[in-house]
Amino acid sequence: MIAFDQDADAKNQLIDDNRFTFHAANFKFIKRFLKFENIDRVDGILADLGISSHQIDEPQRGFSLRYDAQLDMRMDQAQSFDATELINTYDEQKLTQIFKDYGELRSAAKISKAIVKQRQNEKIETTQQLNELLMQFFSDTNRNKLLAMAYQALRIEVNQELEALKSMLEYSADLLKPDGKLCVISYHSLEDRLVKRFIKNGNFTDEPSKDFYGNSLSKLKQIGKMIVPDRKETSQNNRARSARMRVAKKIRR
Repeated sequence: MIAFDQDADAKNQLIDDNRFTFHAANFKFIKRFLKFENIDRVDGILADLGISSHQIDEPQRGFSLRYDAQLDMRMDQAQSFDATELINTYDEQKLTQIFKDYGELRSAAKISKAIVKQRQNEKIETTQQLNELLMQFFSDTNRNKLLAMAYQALRIEVNQELEALKSMLEYSADLLKPDGKLCVISYHSLEDRLVKRFIKNGNFTDEPSKDFYGNSLSKLKQIGKMIVPDRKETSQNNRARSARMRVAKKIRR
């Protein structure tokens, strides 16, 4: 088993087994590190996307809207770019695009305008500052949900999560042995949509990749239907409620 995690804190959770190898790296580098291990093909790939409970529960990491902390949101704390820099340097148009595309927020333009206006008076550096600014755009009934979507948008941009996912998926199709399995657990529609399209079409659009004769170029075939947690699981672990799992196998040619 070869594992990848770009968060340095993951080193505190390693398996003590000589069959296990850990690489402190983003899984978008999977092909490079497997080559280093002299591995050309694998039997299966499991990708557990998104942030971990550890990252959410550590206030200083700045992932959670529940704590007053520095706006950070870096999964890899070795990188310099964080949410504070994003909020205070991106122009209004780019901020709007992030909140619209990654947070799917209808008030994206208004939020971005307010951020640019606010930072002219003081730098936005903490989650509390951000929460106070955002709350004016959300009603009491759905405030926490929409705040979480705004945080999701910033986190995705800081960590370039969707680009990393695309890279991993493209490499996985080549790295798997025939009949090898790909299993991806996602936690929001943006991730799941990319996974679904790639398995079905071999790309990230709604149109399938085809050769000159009209044959599908997708290297994967979905196994069964999308799997979601049942009521018992969500009652034991509320954070599993948004999980979506898709499984595919490498097609024999």
